[in-house]
Amino acid sequence: MWYFSSPMVVYGEDALSHLHHIQGSRALIVTDATLARLGIAGRIEDILKDVGFETCVFSEVEPEPSLQTVRRGAAVASEFQPDWIIGLGGGSPLDASKAVWALYERPDLDPTDINPMETLGLSKAKLIAIPTTSGTGSEVTWALVLTDTEEKRKFSTGSRELVPTLAIIDPSLTEALPARVTADTGLDALTHAIEGYTCTWANDFSDGPCLKAAQLVFDYLERAVRDGSDMEAREKMGIAASLAGLGFGNANLGLAHAMGHSFGALFKQPHGRAVALYLPYITEFTVNQGLGRYVDIVRFLGWSDSRDPEAAGRLLVEKIRELQRAVGQHMSIADFGISRHDFEAALPKLIEYAEQDTQFFTAPRIPESEELAQMFEYIYEGKAIDF
Repeated sequence: MWYFSSPMVVYGEDALSHLHHIQGSRALIVTDATLARLGIAGRIEDILKDVGFETCVFSEVEPEPSLQTVRRGAAVASEFQPDWIIGLGGGSPLDASKAVWALYERPDLDPTDINPMETLGLSKAKLIAIPTTSGTGSEVTWALVLTDTEEKRKFSTGSRELVPTLAIIDPSLTEALPARVTADTGLDALTHAIEGYTCTWANDFSDGPCLKAAQLVFDYLERAVRDGSDMEAREKMGIAASLAGLGFGNANLGLAHAMGHSFGALFKQPHGRAVALYLPYITEFTVNQGLGRYVDIVRFLGWSDSRDPEAAGRLLVEKIRELQRAVGQHMSIADFGISRHDFEAALPKLIEYAEQDTQFFTAPRIPESEELAQMFEYIYEGKAIDF
């Protein structure tokens, strides 16, 4: 027995106008300082006030939201008593809004207590997720990633009760997104799609969204990076991100995320850029033992009719790297400006945190600690995985 969870999704031009139709009286907007300063949060407030809502904005969410931040957000919610919580932004505000929702209704919980086995019993509020990037897919998933700033580590958790009630995907919100952020988040969506399709928890319901998401990223990401005003590309990338979220959110992920979470936490790198770095390397690692479902992906994308798993995997690696180069992705750990000394000093923690990540255990090929260390070494230098 398995489950498929999804919010109601409103997408396309002028999707934000759907806010005129929600019923309620008080809305807490969880976002970051930049979106508040640019007036994006105010734009949401104006719509809500038009239909009689009282609003409150919590704009303290930082990149890679911390345990402390979501506790502060929950305290604001407790005082304001909203019946809607609105997550507005990239993956960080969206993840934070889920944690704020949970802690608002369950103040007895620590953020680290949120997990799939814990019954939350949410009833006071509902959640709307409005992404302003096209990558994390957090608007349609029950997963969240928080950072323990004291231990300098990320932890992935979630609950199916935290699936947003409503996701609104409006391409106008990503039109001004810088090219670098467009690339990072778009490659995040691609990593979700490929790992969601190839992880050991993949299933018939998750497969379709993952394949379509991968196709859309390959077709539209370079266009969106090259011309941010290309609204067709913006809309298609928004759809790709949410489809990938539906895919991996109802399956899981793999080594690119386990290693990327570890790397991003220790070296303070953007999530999408971090996990995308590892994607072609873990694909090589997987296909070296003839594992993975890469044949299906390359056939769906129309690149080959071959049913040879190794040939398919290597073709996919080639296409991933081709797209990454086209959008300016770093191709090795050294490309991030990390010295050999700092890398070697962090290597034990890189391995430890990767092996403790929830995505590690659903990879199609799971490395031993020695293999994981060797992979990190190869990726530091940008060397193809040959074992």
